[in-house]
Amino acid sequence: MQKKLLTNGNVFKRTDGRWGGVVWYMDEQGNRKRKSFSGTTKQEANKKITAYITEFENQITGTDESRKLLRDSLQNWLEGFKFPVVEQTTYDRAESTAKNQVYPILGNKVVDDITAADIKNLLNHWMNEGLSYSTVKKVYVLLNEYFRTLYLEEMINKNPMGNVEMIKKSNFLSAQGKEDLPECETVTVFDEDEVKRFKAEALATYPNGKRKHQQALAYILMLNTGMRAGEALALRNCDIDLESRQLQIQKTVKEIYKRQGTKAVGGRTMKVGKTKTPTSKRTVPLNRAAVEAIKKLREEYYFGEETPLICDERGNYTNPVNFRKRYYRILNGAGIETKGLHSLRHTFATNLINGVKQPDGTIRALSPKQVADLLGHSTSQITEMYYVKKDTARLNGITDGFEI
Repeated sequence: MQKKLLTNGNVFKRTDGRWGGVVWYMDEQGNRKRKSFSGTTKQEANKKITAYITEFENQITGTDESRKLLRDSLQNWLEGFKFPVVEQTTYDRAESTAKNQVYPILGNKVVDDITAADIKNLLNHWMNEGLSYSTVKKVYVLLNEYFRTLYLEEMINKNPMGNVEMIKKSNFLSAQGKEDLPECETVTVFDEDEVKRFKAEALATYPNGKRKHQQALAYILMLNTGMRAGEALALRNCDIDLESRQLQIQKTVKEIYKRQGTKAVGGRTMKVGKTKTPTSKRTVPLNRAAVEAIKKLREEYYFGEETPLICDERGNYTNPVNFRKRYYRILNGAGIETKGLHSLRHTFATNLINGVKQPDGTIRALSPKQVADLLGHSTSQITEMYYVKKDTARLNGITDGFEI
């Protein structure tokens, strides 16, 4: 509870001839209290009361989140409430959302003056600007958590998010002139021809025999194991057992903002830390192509068992930015439209679940649960919905003999 004034002060003449005054207020616990003053003249007592009330109100204004500008209050909340309890990558995304999508529109508005209509207009603005549904939803989630904290801490009397619902995805995409497709239909994968072209470009050499692309075998390894880019970059030689044909995912490399405390100081750096989720720690089997990729990566650079498999010229962890740039150069050289690094993981999952045609005409495939375990997902639903592009061609003729 916030303390507040109950009176503007009363001045009276005491029996000893001096002048007295009193100001009643309520403290943070809700208790009624008073502050007394005295002076040789009425003017002196009034002056003391006025000075006290001014200081009292300044203290309230300085700590009253409801009267601050949103950019100041939200930044304080991010640094005080969010930063201590989340991974830095999560905090970086939240701060980026605030700085890029919230502050430009509502940053200079007083917290207590923000209405549900203001927030709806903010969400609609970014929808109309063509931002993705997931990006706009991050704005909604951030503001919902922020205002909920202020309301529960009794820093604001009303939560404006109480009357705001996130726009339905179908309506959101319709407003942008886009179709609301099932998630599995939006998964980006390499088709069979693109895989051949990608591998050919990745393994291409100059006339002198030198490889055209540095660390190219790392992408072939990802294509055959389903590892995330950060997991591949964190993989050490000692995590790999070629005799048993398996590797252990223990860590991941993450990109984070350089900070002094909570303050970003410019630029990004990398951090080797824990995996995305507990289930991401896993054992991954190695097929023949994966084993060959590891051997060739070690021929390119090898600085010992405790060093990363995909290392730079000095045996250090590879910068994720450089790793992405090399990948995009391979795509460009192969004449393949831009696809994110995660497309390698999607392609791995899609091939395993849709299956590969065998010489005898049968389809060899894994179950969604098996693939979920390989990818480190907690449920097979995640794998099927977000990682696998369904091959409906396999259904051709499947109803023959079921005529009704």
